[in-house]
Amino acid sequence: NKSFPNVSQNRLCCVSQGIGILEMLAMLSIQKHLFYLIMPLLIGGLATKTVQPEKKEHPTMLERSQRSVRVMTYNIRFDNPGDGVHAWPHRKERVAGLIRVYDAEIVGVQEALLHQLVELTALLPGYEWVGVGRNADGGGEYSALLYKAEAYELVSSNTFWLSEQPSEAGSQSWDAALPRIVTWARFRELNTGAQFLVMNTHFDHMGEEARAKSAQLIVEQASRLSEGLPLILMGDLNTTDRDRPYEILSKATLKDGRRLLDGFYGSEQEHYGPQSTWTGFTELVPNRRIDYIWASDDLVIKQHAILGDRNETGYPSDHLPVMADVALKSQE
Repeated sequence: NKSFPNVSQNRLCCVSQGIGILEMLAMLSIQKHLFYLIMPLLIGGLATKTVQPEKKEHPTMLERSQRSVRVMTYNIRFDNPGDGVHAWPHRKERVAGLIRVYDAEIVGVQEALLHQLVELTALLPGYEWVGVGRNADGGGEYSALLYKAEAYELVSSNTFWLSEQPSEAGSQSWDAALPRIVTWARFRELNTGAQFLVMNTHFDHMGEEARAKSAQLIVEQASRLSEGLPLILMGDLNTTDRDRPYEILSKATLKDGRRLLDGFYGSEQEHYGPQSTWTGFTELVPNRRIDYIWASDDLVIKQHAILGDRNETGYPSDHLPVMADVALKSQE
């Protein structure tokens, strides 16, 4: 039959395999009945499964109360007219812009003069600051702490000197070329009630003994001031991780048994950015990571970065800022 050439060919093929058209139809009929018997069961089972609520584990209180505070340490370089095109009036907007763009919530600055702090906070609405100058009269360079007042309440603060007389303003000891200070503040996060201590410092640039003694003094003062609160230590230490002051901090134990973690090595995420922080404004100098963020080991350093932002004239300062996200825990 020329009208159904394919049927004749298929029949011959089936005969050759020992299967007739009637046998095929019988099998199809059985399969059809089985299909109508089984499908309602399958559909019913699937429907029953989809209406069951998804099982979710209830998060623990710790997981629900954890968050991160974004902290930054930044040596902004004192206002030196001799810096020419890199002098403060030519770069203050870039320094403020970097802090704003990276949304740092608490910033420890070094080398800041009073008028620089006034101008910087004018460019950063919503930020307040605390600190004093390092000289005996309260002037000179500040190691101030800037913070977002809408997110953090300043509970208490003070400054001590890195010397054998820490409470004596303007004091300096050992082989230090200049007075050096630590400004500290206890903050309360407004959303959660979490309290923590932040210390900001700038070690001497000349005195090797002074830097080592300063590291020891900071460990002692941190043990006393923290009173068990989580601790963040930041600043320009004028020392690398191969030097004695770094060894003192990294091996130190606070009186309550806690240790300090360097965010460069201790963050959950791999460090981001350059591995040096000294630039001299124009070129990154290798192997000069001298600016740090440390955290007590009851905190979690989520991520750590050295920020290498620059334009055609160079960097906003002769140091790169260091930033870290540190997880806090609610104390409500």
